[in-house]
Amino acid sequence: MLTLFHAPMSRSSRLVWLMEELGADCDIRYCDIRRMDGSGGRDPANPHPDGKVPALIHDGALITECAAVALYLTDLLPEAGMGAPVGHRDRGEYLTWLAWGAGELEPVLGPRLGGHVPTDPYSVRRYEDVVDRLLDRLWSAPYLMGDRFSAADVMIGSTLIWARGHLPESPTLDAWIARIENRPARLRAMARDGDIAATTSNRAA
Repeated sequence: MLTLFHAPMSRSSRLVWLMEELGADCDIRYCDIRRMDGSGGRDPANPHPDGKVPALIHDGALITECAAVALYLTDLLPEAGMGAPVGHRDRGEYLTWLAWGAGELEPVLGPRLGGHVPTDPYSVRRYEDVVDRLLDRLWSAPYLMGDRFSAADVMIGSTLIWARGHLPESPTLDAWIARIENRPARLRAMARDGDIAATTSNRAA
């Protein structure tokens, strides 16, 4: 049994989307977290050692951090075709995109989402490099893994749907977002995402 500890409208929302794409039988446990605006708080029911999300429990094993959970799930359910199993020719590219999203894209966009736009040359160049790499890939293929939609599109796409206003105008980027954001699995996931106010009130009770 898969159990996902999830906070509405948070990074774990992308894992709800991925679960839907995988067709996974998953029990979603809604929990509270500390929010950037100072609201919320640590939920004692959440097994994540830092009180964050996502936290996945499977057969007694705890897996945390978005990229790790995504990799675990796609390896667990290879028949869904959302990843690249060990030994597959696309495995290296798949791992690279998952790591790039967590290690390059999110650190660059994080300050902008928080209202701070770095002006030092290194940060500006790093941002430009991230944008260039993403657009170069999407200019040459409809999805990050080429012609097929994968968990890499879910993980990175979920970030860019939120952060679209912090990226330059690009028909290429807009076309990719349009291809992924209205997928039936994402629409189902949005319906399951939950309500922050309800989660907080349940914790308070």
